[in-house]
Amino acid sequence: MRLLEATEENIRRAATIVKLGGLVVYPTETVYGLGCAPHILEAAERLCKLKGRSDKPLPLICHDTEFASKIVELNPMAMRLAERFWPGPLTLVLPAKQEYSRWVTHGASTLALRVPGHPVSRELARLSGGVIVSTSANTAGAPPARTAQEAAEALGDGVNIILDGGPSPGDEPSTILDISGEHAWILRSGPVSAQEIKEVLGL
Repeated sequence: MRLLEATEENIRRAATIVKLGGLVVYPTETVYGLGCAPHILEAAERLCKLKGRSDKPLPLICHDTEFASKIVELNPMAMRLAERFWPGPLTLVLPAKQEYSRWVTHGASTLALRVPGHPVSRELARLSGGVIVSTSANTAGAPPARTAQEAAEALGDGVNIILDGGPSPGDEPSTILDISGEHAWILRSGPVSAQEIKEVLGL
């Protein structure tokens, strides 16, 4: 495991590792993220085993909304939310357009994704092909890492590179909202409140 400052050169280095099937840790505006290439089966399997979880789909991050529209069906509800909260800490669950490994989807016909509000994570996603897995950099049941050092202590040599972007400005993972059907359901509370979501959707 290498702990490196999140410079442009090191972000490119981390993106190369992602494309080769490695695991990377990176800063976001919420908590530190653990990522890999979603289309590489071995990478997603390794990530799930490192986290100690294999029963939940893995969220994704994209570098922009246009790329997200290639991966999921951005319905009118999703577009309103994306215009208001992306880039930012709102993860949307939507019908999938692309197929990824079973370690990412766990058989679901939906994908959870967002455009993050942190420039390092957006650039890493862009350089890695537009999209990467983004789950919190901790083992199952443990508190999420808010610094690169906390992530290193939690995951150790299980990852290839940790990009140090300083302490995360947030202290909780993103809000997860399922809008894959006719109704909106909050699956995980987070920085974006139910009231803010209702205001955007006119509920």
